Amino acid sequence: MPTVSVKRDLLFEALGQKYTDEEFDELCFEFGLELDEITSEKEILSREQGDEKAEGASDVVLYKIDVPANRYDLLCLEGLVRGLQVFKEKLEAPRYKRVSPADGGEPQRLVITEETASVRPHAVAAVLRNITFNQERYESFIELQEKLHQNICRKRTLVAIGTHDLDTISGPFTYTAKPPGDIRFKPLNQSKEYTATELMSLYKTDSHLRHYLHIIENEPLYPIIYDSNGIVLSMPPIINGDHSKISLNTKNIFIECTATDLTKAKITLDMVVTMFSEYCEEPFTVEEAEVVYPDGRLCVYPELAYRTETLSGDFINKRVGINESAERIAQLLTRMCLKSEVSGEGDQIQVEIPPTRADVIHACDIMEDAAIAYGFNNIVRSTPRMYTIANQCSQEDITDKLRKNIAEIRAVHISNPKTAEFQVVRTSLLSGLLKTIAANRKMPLPLKLFEISDVVLKDETKDVGARNNRRLCAVYYNKSPGFEVIHGLLDRVMQLLDVKPGRNQGYHIQAAEDSTFFPGRCAEIFSHGKSIGHLGVLHPDVISRFELTMPCSAIDIDIEPFL
Repeated sequence: MPTVSVKRDLLFEALGQKYTDEEFDELCFEFGLELDEITSEKEILSREQGDEKAEGASDVVLYKIDVPANRYDLLCLEGLVRGLQVFKEKLEAPRYKRVSPADGGEPQRLVITEETASVRPHAVAAVLRNITFNQERYESFIELQEKLHQNICRKRTLVAIGTHDLDTISGPFTYTAKPPGDIRFKPLNQSKEYTATELMSLYKTDSHLRHYLHIIENEPLYPIIYDSNGIVLSMPPIINGDHSKISLNTKNIFIECTATDLTKAKITLDMVVTMFSEYCEEPFTVEEAEVVYPDGRLCVYPELAYRTETLSGDFINKRVGINESAERIAQLLTRMCLKSEVSGEGDQIQVEIPPTRADVIHACDIMEDAAIAYGFNNIVRSTPRMYTIANQCSQEDITDKLRKNIAEIRAVHISNPKTAEFQVVRTSLLSGLLKTIAANRKMPLPLKLFEISDVVLKDETKDVGARNNRRLCAVYYNKSPGFEVIHGLLDRVMQLLDVKPGRNQGYHIQAAEDSTFFPGRCAEIFSHGKSIGHLGVLHPDVISRFELTMPCSAIDIDIEPFL
Protein backbone atom coordinates (compact mmCIF):
# COMPACT_ATOMS: atom_id res chain seq x y z
CA MET A 1 0.00 0.00 0.00
CA PRO A 2 1.37 3.45 -0.87
CA THR A 3 1.83 5.88 2.01
CA VAL A 4 0.87 9.53 1.64
CA SER A 5 2.52 12.08 3.95
CA VAL A 6 0.48 15.21 4.63
CA LYS A 7 1.03 18.10 7.02
CA ARG A 8 -1.55 17.78 9.77
CA ASP A 9 -2.39 21.47 10.13
CA LEU A 10 -2.63 21.93 6.36
CA LEU A 11 -4.92 18.91 6.16
CA PHE A 12 -7.21 20.18 8.92
CA GLU A 13 -7.32 23.62 7.30
CA ALA A 14 -8.40 22.07 4.00
CA LEU A 15 -10.99 19.91 5.76
CA GLY A 16 -12.32 22.94 7.61
CA GLN A 17 -12.19 21.09 10.91
CA LYS A 18 -9.66 20.07 13.54
CA TYR A 19 -9.50 16.51 14.84
CA THR A 20 -7.65 14.82 17.66
CA ASP A 21 -5.26 12.11 16.49
CA GLU A 22 -7.74 9.49 17.69
CA GLU A 23 -10.66 11.13 15.88
CA PHE A 24 -8.76 11.36 12.60
CA ASP A 25 -7.59 7.76 12.96
CA GLU A 26 -11.23 6.74 13.30
CA LEU A 27 -12.22 8.85 10.27
CA CYS A 28 -9.53 7.14 8.19
CA PHE A 29 -10.78 3.72 9.28
CA GLU A 30 -14.36 4.63 8.36
CA PHE A 31 -13.17 5.70 4.90
CA GLY A 32 -11.17 2.52 4.33
CA LEU A 33 -7.74 4.05 5.04
CA GLU A 34 -5.23 3.65 7.85
CA LEU A 35 -3.37 6.33 9.76
CA ASP A 36 -0.05 4.54 9.80
CA GLU A 37 2.17 6.98 11.70
CA ILE A 38 2.22 10.43 13.30
CA THR A 39 5.69 11.92 12.93
CA SER A 40 7.66 14.94 11.68
CA GLU A 41 10.48 15.58 9.23
CA LYS A 42 12.85 16.06 12.17
CA GLU A 43 11.84 12.79 13.78
CA ILE A 44 12.24 10.90 10.50
CA LEU A 45 15.75 12.32 9.91
CA SER A 46 16.75 11.63 13.50
CA ARG A 47 15.61 8.03 13.20
CA GLU A 48 17.25 7.41 9.83
CA GLN A 49 20.42 9.53 9.97
CA GLY A 50 20.95 10.50 13.61
CA ASP A 51 20.24 13.58 15.75
CA GLU A 52 23.01 15.67 14.19
CA LYS A 53 21.51 15.42 10.70
CA ALA A 54 18.09 16.28 12.12
CA GLU A 55 19.17 19.62 13.57
CA GLY A 56 17.22 22.43 11.98
CA ALA A 57 14.69 20.11 10.34
CA SER A 58 10.99 20.93 10.51
CA ASP A 59 8.93 20.00 13.57
CA VAL A 60 5.67 20.25 11.61
CA VAL A 61 3.48 17.24 12.43
CA LEU A 62 3.05 14.82 9.52
CA TYR A 63 0.31 12.24 9.12
CA LYS A 64 1.41 9.17 7.17
CA ILE A 65 -1.70 7.58 5.70
CA ASP A 66 -1.82 4.16 4.05
CA VAL A 67 -3.88 4.27 0.86
CA PRO A 68 -5.12 1.23 -1.15
CA ALA A 69 -2.83 0.67 -4.13
CA ASN A 70 -5.68 1.06 -6.63
CA ARG A 71 -6.95 4.40 -5.27
CA TYR A 72 -4.79 6.73 -7.37
CA ASP A 73 -7.19 9.59 -6.55
CA LEU A 74 -6.10 9.58 -2.89
CA LEU A 75 -2.34 9.89 -3.47
CA CYS A 76 -2.21 13.64 -2.78
CA LEU A 77 -3.66 16.11 -0.27
CA GLU A 78 -6.15 17.47 -2.82
CA GLY A 79 -7.69 14.10 -3.65
CA LEU A 80 -7.63 12.95 -0.03
CA VAL A 81 -9.44 16.07 1.20
CA ARG A 82 -11.96 15.89 -1.66
CA GLY A 83 -12.73 12.25 -0.92
CA LEU A 84 -13.14 12.83 2.83
CA GLN A 85 -15.32 15.90 2.32
CA VAL A 86 -17.65 14.02 -0.02
CA PHE A 87 -17.67 11.06 2.39
CA LYS A 88 -18.66 13.37 5.28
CA GLU A 89 -21.35 14.90 3.00
CA LYS A 90 -19.85 18.35 3.32
CA LEU A 91 -19.22 18.58 -0.41
CA GLU A 92 -20.66 17.21 -3.63
CA ALA A 93 -18.26 15.36 -5.87
CA PRO A 94 -17.08 17.84 -8.54
CA ARG A 95 -17.78 17.25 -12.20
CA TYR A 96 -14.65 17.39 -14.34
CA LYS A 97 -14.93 18.94 -17.78
CA ARG A 98 -12.71 19.05 -20.85
CA VAL A 99 -12.83 22.42 -22.64
CA SER A 100 -11.49 23.98 -25.82
CA PRO A 101 -9.03 26.89 -25.67
CA ALA A 102 -10.84 29.95 -24.28
CA ASP A 103 -9.68 32.28 -27.04
CA GLY A 104 -11.14 30.05 -29.73
CA GLY A 105 -7.68 29.12 -30.98
CA GLU A 106 -6.31 25.73 -31.93
CA PRO A 107 -5.59 23.22 -29.14
CA GLN A 108 -1.99 22.37 -28.32
CA ARG A 109 -0.83 19.51 -30.52
CA LEU A 110 1.66 16.67 -29.89
CA VAL A 111 2.80 14.83 -33.04
CA ILE A 112 4.16 11.29 -32.61
CA THR A 113 6.66 10.06 -35.22
CA GLU A 114 7.07 6.45 -36.28
CA GLU A 115 10.56 6.25 -34.72
CA THR A 116 8.98 5.94 -31.26
CA ALA A 117 7.34 2.61 -32.12
CA SER A 118 10.38 0.56 -31.11
CA VAL A 119 10.93 2.16 -27.70
CA ARG A 120 7.89 4.00 -26.27
CA PRO A 121 5.05 4.27 -28.78
CA HIS A 122 2.23 6.06 -26.92
CA ALA A 123 1.66 9.59 -25.66
CA VAL A 124 -1.20 11.67 -24.25
CA ALA A 125 -1.34 15.36 -23.33
CA ALA A 126 -3.43 18.12 -21.73
CA VAL A 127 -3.20 21.70 -20.48
CA LEU A 128 -4.00 23.18 -17.06
CA ARG A 129 -4.83 26.81 -17.88
CA ASN A 130 -4.59 29.80 -15.49
CA ILE A 131 -3.55 27.78 -12.48
CA THR A 132 -2.46 29.36 -9.20
CA PHE A 133 0.30 27.72 -7.17
CA ASN A 134 1.65 28.38 -3.70
CA GLN A 135 4.46 26.44 -2.04
CA GLU A 136 2.22 23.73 -0.61
CA ARG A 137 0.29 23.23 -3.86
CA TYR A 138 3.51 23.13 -5.87
CA GLU A 139 5.07 20.52 -3.57
CA SER A 140 1.88 18.43 -3.70
CA PHE A 141 1.88 18.62 -7.52
CA ILE A 142 5.44 17.28 -7.69
CA GLU A 143 4.78 14.65 -5.02
CA LEU A 144 1.71 13.28 -6.83
CA GLN A 145 3.77 12.72 -9.97
CA GLU A 146 6.32 10.75 -7.97
CA LYS A 147 3.61 8.67 -6.26
CA LEU A 148 2.04 7.85 -9.63
CA HIS A 149 5.46 6.99 -11.07
CA GLN A 150 6.03 4.47 -8.29
CA ASN A 151 2.50 3.06 -8.44
CA ILE A 152 0.44 2.80 -11.63
CA CYS A 153 3.44 3.81 -13.80
CA ARG A 154 5.49 0.90 -12.39
CA LYS A 155 8.61 2.98 -11.78
CA ARG A 156 8.21 4.77 -15.12
CA THR A 157 8.39 1.55 -17.16
CA LEU A 158 4.75 1.85 -18.23
CA VAL A 159 4.25 5.63 -18.09
CA ALA A 160 6.44 8.69 -17.55
CA ILE A 161 4.95 12.10 -16.71
CA GLY A 162 6.38 15.40 -17.97
CA THR A 163 5.03 18.78 -16.79
CA HIS A 164 6.15 22.03 -18.44
CA ASP A 165 5.61 25.78 -18.19
CA LEU A 166 3.63 26.35 -21.39
CA ASP A 167 4.55 30.03 -21.54
CA THR A 168 8.24 29.14 -22.07
CA ILE A 169 7.65 26.86 -25.07
CA SER A 170 5.56 26.89 -28.23
CA GLY A 171 3.64 24.17 -30.02
CA PRO A 172 3.10 22.10 -31.97
CA PHE A 173 5.27 19.60 -30.13
CA THR A 174 7.03 16.60 -31.64
CA TYR A 175 7.53 13.29 -29.89
CA THR A 176 10.22 11.30 -31.67
CA ALA A 177 13.22 9.03 -31.03
CA LYS A 178 16.87 9.61 -31.96
CA PRO A 179 20.29 8.02 -31.39
CA PRO A 180 21.60 9.17 -27.98
CA GLY A 181 24.57 10.90 -29.55
CA ASP A 182 22.23 13.13 -31.58
CA ILE A 183 20.31 14.39 -28.55
CA ARG A 184 21.68 17.42 -26.73
CA PHE A 185 20.01 19.68 -24.14
CA LYS A 186 20.31 21.15 -20.66
CA PRO A 187 18.50 18.80 -18.26
CA LEU A 188 16.51 19.86 -15.22
CA ASN A 189 18.57 21.64 -12.55
CA GLN A 190 21.85 21.35 -14.49
CA SER A 191 24.02 24.30 -15.57
CA LYS A 192 25.16 23.09 -18.99
CA GLU A 193 24.12 20.98 -21.96
CA TYR A 194 24.81 17.25 -22.26
CA THR A 195 24.30 14.65 -24.92
CA ALA A 196 21.98 11.80 -23.98
CA THR A 197 25.00 9.49 -23.81
CA GLU A 198 26.71 11.83 -21.34
CA LEU A 199 23.52 12.07 -19.29
CA MET A 200 23.30 8.32 -18.88
CA SER A 201 26.84 8.32 -17.47
CA LEU A 202 26.11 11.36 -15.29
CA TYR A 203 23.01 9.81 -13.72
CA LYS A 204 24.57 6.42 -12.98
CA THR A 205 25.56 7.83 -9.59
CA ASP A 206 22.34 9.79 -9.01
CA SER A 207 20.48 8.19 -6.10
CA HIS A 208 17.10 8.92 -7.67
CA LEU A 209 17.44 8.78 -11.46
CA ARG A 210 19.82 5.82 -11.73
CA HIS A 211 16.91 3.47 -11.05
CA TYR A 212 15.27 4.45 -14.37
CA LEU A 213 18.26 4.33 -16.72
CA HIS A 214 17.81 0.65 -17.54
CA ILE A 215 14.47 1.38 -19.23
CA ILE A 216 16.10 2.88 -22.34
CA GLU A 217 19.90 2.73 -21.96
CA ASN A 218 20.28 -0.33 -24.20
CA GLU A 219 17.94 0.97 -26.89
CA PRO A 220 19.41 2.25 -30.17
CA LEU A 221 17.01 5.22 -30.11
CA TYR A 222 16.03 7.38 -27.11
CA PRO A 223 12.58 9.06 -26.83
CA ILE A 224 12.69 12.85 -27.00
CA ILE A 225 10.08 15.66 -27.12
CA TYR A 226 10.76 19.00 -28.88
CA ASP A 227 8.74 22.18 -29.26
CA SER A 228 8.38 23.98 -32.59
CA ASN A 229 11.67 25.86 -32.00
CA GLY A 230 13.67 22.71 -31.29
CA ILE A 231 13.70 23.21 -27.51
CA VAL A 232 13.77 19.90 -25.61
CA LEU A 233 10.85 19.42 -23.24
CA SER A 234 11.91 16.02 -21.95
CA MET A 235 13.80 12.82 -22.58
CA PRO A 236 11.30 10.32 -21.15
CA PRO A 237 11.37 8.41 -18.92
CA ILE A 238 14.57 9.91 -17.48
CA ILE A 239 14.55 13.71 -17.16
CA ASN A 240 12.79 16.91 -18.25
CA GLY A 241 14.54 19.82 -19.87
CA ASP A 242 15.51 22.76 -17.67
CA HIS A 243 14.11 25.34 -20.10
CA SER A 244 10.44 24.46 -19.48
CA LYS A 245 10.57 23.65 -15.76
CA ILE A 246 7.56 24.77 -13.75
CA SER A 247 7.78 27.11 -10.75
CA LEU A 248 5.52 28.85 -8.26
CA ASN A 249 4.90 31.53 -10.88
CA THR A 250 3.80 29.11 -13.59
CA LYS A 251 0.28 29.90 -14.83
CA ASN A 252 -0.18 27.44 -17.70
CA ILE A 253 1.04 23.84 -17.58
CA PHE A 254 1.50 21.52 -20.54
CA ILE A 255 1.35 17.90 -19.37
CA GLU A 256 2.58 15.00 -21.49
CA CYS A 257 2.66 11.33 -20.59
CA THR A 258 4.67 8.93 -22.74
CA ALA A 259 3.99 5.24 -22.33
CA THR A 260 4.29 1.63 -23.33
CA ASP A 261 0.72 1.10 -22.05
CA LEU A 262 -1.86 3.53 -23.46
CA THR A 263 -4.58 2.67 -20.94
CA LYS A 264 -2.28 3.40 -18.01
CA ALA A 265 -1.22 6.65 -19.69
CA LYS A 266 -4.84 7.82 -19.98
CA ILE A 267 -5.51 7.02 -16.32
CA THR A 268 -2.32 8.77 -15.20
CA LEU A 269 -3.14 11.91 -17.17
CA ASP A 270 -6.69 11.94 -15.80
CA MET A 271 -5.35 11.70 -12.25
CA VAL A 272 -2.92 14.59 -12.59
CA VAL A 273 -5.41 16.99 -14.20
CA THR A 274 -8.40 16.11 -12.00
CA MET A 275 -6.41 16.51 -8.80
CA PHE A 276 -5.06 19.98 -9.62
CA SER A 277 -7.70 21.49 -11.90
CA GLU A 278 -9.37 22.85 -8.76
CA TYR A 279 -6.63 25.52 -8.69
CA CYS A 280 -7.46 26.72 -12.23
CA GLU A 281 -9.28 30.00 -12.79
CA GLU A 282 -12.31 27.93 -13.79
CA PRO A 283 -12.11 25.06 -11.28
CA PHE A 284 -12.28 21.45 -12.48
CA THR A 285 -11.88 22.33 -16.17
CA VAL A 286 -9.02 20.99 -18.28
CA GLU A 287 -8.00 22.32 -21.66
CA GLU A 288 -7.85 19.65 -24.33
CA ALA A 289 -4.80 18.77 -26.40
CA GLU A 290 -4.52 16.87 -29.64
CA VAL A 291 -2.23 13.89 -30.23
CA VAL A 292 -1.46 12.88 -33.83
CA TYR A 293 -0.27 9.31 -34.39
CA PRO A 294 2.12 8.22 -37.18
CA ASP A 295 -0.79 6.69 -39.13
CA GLY A 296 -2.60 10.02 -39.15
CA ARG A 297 -5.11 9.27 -36.38
CA LEU A 298 -5.97 12.29 -34.24
CA CYS A 299 -6.98 11.75 -30.60
CA VAL A 300 -8.12 14.38 -28.11
CA TYR A 301 -7.08 14.14 -24.46
CA PRO A 302 -7.72 14.03 -21.56
CA GLU A 303 -10.65 11.67 -21.97
CA LEU A 304 -12.21 12.42 -18.54
CA ALA A 305 -14.74 9.73 -19.36
CA TYR A 306 -17.83 9.13 -17.24
CA ARG A 307 -19.72 5.86 -17.52
CA THR A 308 -22.81 4.39 -15.88
CA GLU A 309 -23.20 0.94 -14.34
CA THR A 310 -26.53 -0.52 -13.24
CA LEU A 311 -26.89 -3.03 -10.43
CA SER A 312 -29.57 -4.06 -7.97
CA GLY A 313 -29.86 -3.19 -4.33
CA ASP A 314 -30.44 -6.89 -3.66
CA PHE A 315 -27.00 -7.70 -5.14
CA ILE A 316 -25.30 -5.37 -2.66
CA ASN A 317 -27.45 -6.39 0.31
CA LYS A 318 -26.75 -10.09 -0.16
CA ARG A 319 -23.01 -9.75 -0.66
CA VAL A 320 -22.37 -7.20 2.07
CA GLY A 321 -24.75 -8.83 4.52
CA ILE A 322 -27.06 -5.86 5.12
CA ASN A 323 -30.70 -5.06 4.46
CA GLU A 324 -31.02 -1.51 3.13
CA SER A 325 -33.35 0.13 0.63
CA ALA A 326 -32.10 0.96 -2.85
CA GLU A 327 -32.40 4.67 -1.99
CA ARG A 328 -30.19 4.24 1.07
CA ILE A 329 -27.58 2.27 -0.91
CA ALA A 330 -27.54 4.99 -3.59
CA GLN A 331 -26.86 7.52 -0.84
CA LEU A 332 -23.99 5.40 0.51
CA LEU A 333 -22.38 5.12 -2.93
CA THR A 334 -22.73 8.86 -3.54
CA ARG A 335 -20.67 9.41 -0.39
CA MET A 336 -17.87 7.41 -2.07
CA CYS A 337 -17.75 9.81 -5.07
CA LEU A 338 -19.93 7.38 -7.08
CA LYS A 339 -22.99 9.53 -7.84
CA SER A 340 -25.95 7.14 -7.72
CA GLU A 341 -29.73 7.18 -8.02
CA VAL A 342 -32.54 4.66 -8.15
CA SER A 343 -33.62 4.18 -11.76
CA GLY A 344 -37.31 3.64 -11.03
CA GLU A 345 -37.28 0.01 -12.16
CA GLY A 346 -37.57 -1.99 -8.95
CA ASP A 347 -34.42 -1.73 -6.89
CA GLN A 348 -32.10 -0.99 -9.83
CA ILE A 349 -29.41 1.60 -9.01
CA GLN A 350 -27.60 3.63 -11.66
CA VAL A 351 -24.05 4.36 -10.57
CA GLU A 352 -21.94 6.97 -12.35
CA ILE A 353 -18.22 6.16 -12.41
CA PRO A 354 -16.12 9.36 -12.61
CA PRO A 355 -12.69 9.58 -14.31
CA THR A 356 -11.02 9.62 -10.88
CA ARG A 357 -12.22 6.10 -10.09
CA ALA A 358 -10.28 3.93 -12.52
CA ASP A 359 -10.26 1.27 -9.79
CA VAL A 360 -13.97 0.56 -10.35
CA ILE A 361 -13.97 -2.22 -12.94
CA HIS A 362 -16.70 -4.62 -11.79
CA ALA A 363 -19.91 -4.57 -9.77
CA CYS A 364 -17.92 -6.08 -6.89
CA ASP A 365 -15.88 -2.85 -6.70
CA ILE A 366 -19.09 -0.87 -6.30
CA MET A 367 -20.31 -3.31 -3.67
CA GLU A 368 -17.07 -2.83 -1.74
CA ASP A 369 -17.58 0.95 -1.65
CA ALA A 370 -21.13 0.46 -0.37
CA ALA A 371 -19.73 -1.71 2.43
CA ILE A 372 -17.13 0.93 3.35
CA ALA A 373 -19.72 3.71 3.46
CA TYR A 374 -22.11 1.54 5.49
CA GLY A 375 -19.31 0.82 7.97
CA PHE A 376 -17.70 -2.58 8.40
CA ASN A 377 -18.26 -2.40 12.14
CA ASN A 378 -21.99 -1.89 11.52
CA ILE A 379 -22.37 -5.13 9.56
CA VAL A 380 -23.90 -7.81 11.80
CA ARG A 381 -21.58 -10.79 12.18
CA SER A 382 -23.01 -14.04 10.92
CA THR A 383 -21.81 -17.59 10.36
CA PRO A 384 -20.98 -18.25 6.69
CA ARG A 385 -23.27 -20.74 4.99
CA MET A 386 -20.28 -22.43 3.38
CA TYR A 387 -17.90 -24.40 5.56
CA THR A 388 -14.44 -23.14 4.62
CA ILE A 389 -12.25 -23.47 7.69
CA ALA A 390 -9.96 -26.47 7.29
CA ASN A 391 -6.82 -26.33 5.12
CA GLN A 392 -5.46 -29.09 2.93
CA CYS A 393 -2.12 -30.67 3.63
CA SER A 394 0.12 -33.39 2.24
CA GLN A 395 0.25 -36.69 4.11
CA GLU A 396 4.03 -36.37 4.40
CA ASP A 397 3.73 -33.01 6.21
CA ILE A 398 1.77 -34.48 9.12
CA THR A 399 3.45 -37.88 9.28
CA ASP A 400 7.01 -38.50 8.05
CA LYS A 401 8.25 -34.94 8.51
CA LEU A 402 6.91 -34.85 12.08
CA ARG A 403 8.13 -38.43 12.77
CA LYS A 404 4.56 -39.71 13.13
CA ASN A 405 2.87 -42.90 11.90
CA ILE A 406 -0.19 -42.35 9.70
CA ALA A 407 -1.98 -45.16 11.53
CA GLU A 408 -1.72 -43.20 14.79
CA ILE A 409 -3.16 -40.01 13.35
CA ARG A 410 -6.90 -39.39 13.13
CA ALA A 411 -6.54 -37.69 9.75
CA VAL A 412 -9.39 -37.09 7.32
CA HIS A 413 -8.24 -38.26 3.89
CA ILE A 414 -9.30 -36.66 0.63
CA SER A 415 -10.37 -39.08 -2.08
CA ASN A 416 -8.76 -38.78 -5.51
CA PRO A 417 -6.40 -35.88 -4.59
CA LYS A 418 -5.16 -33.86 -7.57
CA THR A 419 -1.79 -33.00 -5.97
CA ALA A 420 0.29 -34.05 -2.98
CA GLU A 421 -0.84 -30.93 -1.12
CA PHE A 422 -4.45 -32.16 -1.13
CA GLN A 423 -4.05 -35.64 0.36
CA VAL A 424 -5.37 -35.00 3.87
CA VAL A 425 -6.91 -32.25 5.95
CA ARG A 426 -4.34 -30.94 8.39
CA THR A 427 -4.25 -32.38 11.89
CA SER A 428 -1.52 -30.01 13.12
CA LEU A 429 -0.62 -26.36 12.66
CA LEU A 430 3.07 -27.06 13.22
CA SER A 431 3.85 -28.20 9.67
CA GLY A 432 2.57 -24.96 8.14
CA LEU A 433 4.64 -22.81 10.51
CA LEU A 434 7.81 -24.80 9.79
CA LYS A 435 7.24 -24.51 6.03
CA THR A 436 6.80 -20.75 6.47
CA ILE A 437 10.11 -20.54 8.33
CA ALA A 438 11.79 -22.59 5.59
CA ALA A 439 10.56 -20.05 3.03
CA ASN A 440 11.97 -17.18 5.12
CA ARG A 441 15.34 -18.53 6.18
CA LYS A 442 17.13 -15.41 4.93
CA MET A 443 15.25 -13.19 7.38
CA PRO A 444 17.10 -11.99 10.52
CA LEU A 445 16.95 -14.31 13.52
CA PRO A 446 15.11 -15.05 15.69
CA LEU A 447 11.97 -15.97 13.78
CA LYS A 448 8.85 -16.09 15.95
CA LEU A 449 5.61 -17.27 14.37
CA PHE A 450 2.22 -18.36 15.64
CA GLU A 451 -1.14 -19.43 14.24
CA ILE A 452 -4.57 -19.83 15.80
CA SER A 453 -6.81 -21.89 13.56
CA ASP A 454 -8.72 -25.13 13.15
CA VAL A 455 -7.49 -28.62 12.46
CA VAL A 456 -9.77 -31.53 11.55
CA LEU A 457 -9.78 -34.87 13.37
CA LYS A 458 -11.75 -38.06 12.79
CA ASP A 459 -14.50 -38.49 15.39
CA GLU A 460 -16.94 -41.38 15.07
CA THR A 461 -19.30 -39.75 17.58
CA LYS A 462 -20.08 -36.93 15.12
CA ASP A 463 -22.65 -37.16 12.35
CA VAL A 464 -20.09 -36.39 9.67
CA GLY A 465 -17.41 -38.61 11.19
CA ALA A 466 -15.05 -35.72 11.95
CA ARG A 467 -14.80 -32.57 14.03
CA ASN A 468 -12.97 -29.26 13.98
CA ASN A 469 -10.55 -28.47 16.77
CA ARG A 470 -9.32 -24.91 17.40
CA ARG A 471 -5.60 -24.88 18.29
CA LEU A 472 -2.77 -22.49 19.03
CA CYS A 473 0.69 -23.26 17.70
CA ALA A 474 3.83 -21.13 18.05
CA VAL A 475 7.46 -21.69 17.07
CA TYR A 476 10.76 -20.01 18.01
CA TYR A 477 13.64 -20.46 15.55
CA ASN A 478 17.12 -19.23 16.52
CA LYS A 479 20.75 -20.23 17.01
CA SER A 480 19.79 -21.57 20.45
CA PRO A 481 16.69 -23.74 21.09
CA GLY A 482 14.83 -21.14 23.18
CA PHE A 483 12.83 -23.61 25.29
CA GLU A 484 12.53 -20.93 27.95
CA VAL A 485 10.96 -18.56 25.41
CA ILE A 486 8.23 -21.04 24.49
CA HIS A 487 7.70 -21.91 28.17
CA GLY A 488 7.35 -18.19 28.91
CA LEU A 489 4.80 -17.88 26.11
CA LEU A 490 2.71 -20.65 27.70
CA ASP A 491 2.79 -18.87 31.06
CA ARG A 492 1.78 -15.56 29.43
CA VAL A 493 -1.11 -17.14 27.51
CA MET A 494 -2.41 -18.77 30.66
CA GLN A 495 -2.04 -15.51 32.56
CA LEU A 496 -4.16 -13.73 29.97
CA LEU A 497 -6.73 -16.53 30.13
CA ASP A 498 -6.77 -16.10 33.90
CA VAL A 499 -5.72 -19.73 34.47
CA LYS A 500 -3.53 -20.07 37.56
CA PRO A 501 -0.64 -22.53 37.96
CA GLY A 502 -1.82 -25.67 39.75
CA ARG A 503 -2.52 -29.36 39.28
CA ASN A 504 -6.27 -29.50 39.83
CA GLN A 505 -7.98 -26.23 38.89
CA GLY A 506 -5.01 -24.67 37.09
CA TYR A 507 -2.38 -25.69 34.57
CA HIS A 508 0.94 -27.50 34.84
CA ILE A 509 3.48 -29.31 32.69
CA GLN A 510 5.22 -32.65 33.17
CA ALA A 511 7.93 -34.51 31.29
CA ALA A 512 6.69 -36.52 28.34
CA GLU A 513 7.89 -38.35 25.25
CA ASP A 514 6.71 -37.35 21.79
CA SER A 515 8.45 -38.42 18.59
CA THR A 516 8.25 -34.89 17.14
CA PHE A 517 10.29 -33.47 20.01
CA PHE A 518 13.87 -34.05 21.22
CA PRO A 519 14.09 -36.78 23.90
CA GLY A 520 14.17 -35.25 27.36
CA ARG A 521 13.20 -31.81 26.04
CA CYS A 522 9.45 -32.30 25.75
CA ALA A 523 6.64 -31.59 28.20
CA GLU A 524 2.93 -32.35 28.17
CA ILE A 525 0.60 -29.49 29.14
CA PHE A 526 -2.35 -30.11 31.45
CA SER A 527 -5.21 -27.77 32.31
CA HIS A 528 -7.81 -28.63 34.94
CA GLY A 529 -6.48 -32.17 34.95
CA LYS A 530 -6.77 -32.75 31.18
CA SER A 531 -4.01 -32.90 28.58
CA ILE A 532 -4.24 -29.99 26.12
CA GLY A 533 -0.96 -30.24 24.20
CA HIS A 534 2.84 -30.31 24.19
CA LEU A 535 5.80 -27.95 24.17
CA GLY A 536 9.49 -28.54 23.74
CA VAL A 537 12.50 -28.53 21.44
CA LEU A 538 11.87 -30.13 18.05
CA HIS A 539 13.76 -33.29 17.11
CA PRO A 540 16.76 -32.69 14.77
CA ASP A 541 15.20 -35.02 12.19
CA VAL A 542 12.09 -32.82 12.07
CA ILE A 543 14.28 -29.75 11.63
CA SER A 544 16.21 -31.27 8.72
CA ARG A 545 13.12 -32.69 7.01
CA PHE A 546 11.72 -29.16 6.75
CA GLU A 547 15.07 -28.00 5.30
CA LEU A 548 15.99 -25.97 8.38
CA THR A 549 19.42 -25.71 9.97
CA MET A 550 18.87 -24.06 13.37
CA PRO A 551 17.26 -25.37 16.57
CA CYS A 552 13.56 -24.73 16.98
CA SER A 553 11.19 -24.96 19.93
CA ALA A 554 7.41 -25.13 19.65
CA ILE A 555 4.15 -25.21 21.55
CA ASP A 556 0.95 -26.80 20.27
CA ILE A 557 -2.16 -26.62 22.45
CA ASP A 558 -5.90 -27.12 22.22
CA ILE A 559 -7.57 -23.79 23.08
CA GLU A 560 -11.20 -24.88 22.77
CA PRO A 561 -11.53 -25.47 26.55
CA PHE A 562 -10.85 -21.76 27.06
CA LEU A 563 -13.30 -20.41 24.44
